[in-house]
Amino acid sequence: MPSGLVALLDDISVIAKAAAASLDDVGAGVAKAGTKAAGVVIDDAAVTPGYVTGFTPDRELPIIWKITKGSLFNKLVILLPIALLLSAFLPQAITPILMMGGLYLAFEGAEKVIEKLGGEKHGETLDDPIGDVATFEKTRISGAVRTDLILSAEIMAIALNEVADETIFARAVTLALVGVVITVAVYGAVALIVKMDDVGLHLTKKASSTAQAIGRFLLRAMPVVLKVLGSVGTLAMLWVGGGIILHGLEELGVPAPAHFAHGIQHTLAEATGPLGPVAGWLGYAVASAIVGLVLGAVVAVVVHLVAKARGKAH
Repeated sequence: MPSGLVALLDDISVIAKAAAASLDDVGAGVAKAGTKAAGVVIDDAAVTPGYVTGFTPDRELPIIWKITKGSLFNKLVILLPIALLLSAFLPQAITPILMMGGLYLAFEGAEKVIEKLGGEKHGETLDDPIGDVATFEKTRISGAVRTDLILSAEIMAIALNEVADETIFARAVTLALVGVVITVAVYGAVALIVKMDDVGLHLTKKASSTAQAIGRFLLRAMPVVLKVLGSVGTLAMLWVGGGIILHGLEELGVPAPAHFAHGIQHTLAEATGPLGPVAGWLGYAVASAIVGLVLGAVVAVVVHLVAKARGKAH
């Protein structure tokens, strides 16, 4: 009996050590994947406030919460099972699917640029009289969740690539943790950004002169921050979309466009000394954005021509 108990304890010890090692692998995978996905996370945080601004203060947090739930659904219910299935049975399909998502992001970004340049606007905007506020809010949330789906797919693909050699269990846990952590971080930051003016107004009513000064600064800064984020969000759609397409072409055996963009990156990095890493990244981002703008504009023109030919509003 004692020897049997010792053997059982030994088995439990082995299992516990294996489980601990798996958890360590998962933790390392989450950290590595989160770092690699940082660029897309920043883009996600820049894009989202544009879907929330302009609504009354009492609707801002409920809208963000609805988008957050949609984002979690995208990552955990739609993308996680698809990513695991594709990685197991059809890994070669991941790149073309991501490229389609990148093209959609480029289309969204190019359409916003066309509108900013005085082109035809498609659908209701906050500059127009809103006939049905509830319907308009629902449309805005749907648009945000659709855009989130593409950005989330890129995040999950990056995470999956970092743990491709792990077991299916480790991959699943890592992707789930990355999805939850990034969603909470992104939409928590978005909530803080869009409530900046409310915080500022609250501080201006404090007795402390320092608090009042900070409050006035936040109130003055809020319009500027939102305007900058709106522009960054549009650029983000273009450079992320273009970057996905460039990387996808390289993966599919068409490396010339990506090599040209990387050539710009390396040239700028070498020519700017200490600023090399930043200048190089900026050069690649601009090249990617140009690719995204050109391809997105082509798609936008085709989509609108087809819509007009069918007699339907976009």
